[in-house]
Amino acid sequence: MKLLKETLDNIRGLNETQCKKAKDFIDNLSKPIGSLGVLEDIVIRLYGIKEKEVKNINKKSIIIMCGDNGIVDEGVSACPQDVTTIVMENLTKGITGVCALSKYYGSDLTIVDLGAKKDLDIDKIINKKIAYGTKNMSLEPAMTRAEVIQAIESGIETVKDLVEDGYDLLGTGEMGIGNTSTSAAILSVLSGKDPETVVGMGSGLTLKQYEHKKYIIKKAIDINKPNKEDVLDVLSKVGGFDIAGLCGTFLGAARYRVPIVIDGFIASCSALCAYRLNPKVKDYIFPSHLSEEIGAKYVMEEMELEPLVNLKMRLGEGSGCPFAFNIIESALYTMHNMASFQDAGIIKDDYIDIREGK
Repeated sequence: MKLLKETLDNIRGLNETQCKKAKDFIDNLSKPIGSLGVLEDIVIRLYGIKEKEVKNINKKSIIIMCGDNGIVDEGVSACPQDVTTIVMENLTKGITGVCALSKYYGSDLTIVDLGAKKDLDIDKIINKKIAYGTKNMSLEPAMTRAEVIQAIESGIETVKDLVEDGYDLLGTGEMGIGNTSTSAAILSVLSGKDPETVVGMGSGLTLKQYEHKKYIIKKAIDINKPNKEDVLDVLSKVGGFDIAGLCGTFLGAARYRVPIVIDGFIASCSALCAYRLNPKVKDYIFPSHLSEEIGAKYVMEEMELEPLVNLKMRLGEGSGCPFAFNIIESALYTMHNMASFQDAGIIKDDYIDIREGK
């Protein structure tokens, strides 16, 4: 609990002086003010996060938190539970979707085992295992409060280690069969929305299985009665190790002042948990894409965030992050490779007068 408390106490907002410096720099480039839209906003925020001029990204990695979920016993997923460890192993082989995209865009992967049912003795997997899967949340709390804190602190530690190793842009991904159920339960509780509204189809459910999934999630919430004002209580009762771990990565990113990208629905719910623990976390978060999972848009609404792209993806693993990485790096490259008004031989005031019809 000490690390979590220290982290929450040491999160500060953007450096407004550096944000203004970035805006003044961008507004002096040879273009109409604000004409590069979100690209300008990205660079301004990066200056505010890093508290200095930012010209490029040095190293980037997607943190993939992994863990199994006891709720799978209730038939809420079309995939068997051993797919969790199969995909984890395939992540180390570089043959999954996020691996291909990361390789194309020049990103590393950081794979963390917080609670897979099977042990994988593979060097590329960081072993921070807390338990062999969570408990069945339709019968009892998924985790203890202590386990949730341990998972969150594992996420914070992972970010700290990466920052110390020179990484200055992070993404978030997950692997854990059944985690669209835990995410939907968390979102339902925190947002006050009925599970009927936020529960999605997940991976290939039939309509009958989908109705059963919604029933099981409602049952889990009714039995555990999580306190929506206490994020740790919500996570412990209807969450998962992967979600809690990712919550920690968002908190860690804010503490160690590094930008962090949301992938899809599960990572979004993790970000929402971190945001509820400390609203300043939002300053450090960049959403990548709008997941096709039905609850994703509600998470964005809760945090008042807008995804950078909509590619109708719902793979998970962190697969949306490489696209956002590319946009972020493109924004930096563009701003630092454009001519200023002076360099372009344009008198700025005259240019503005012309644009305004004077």
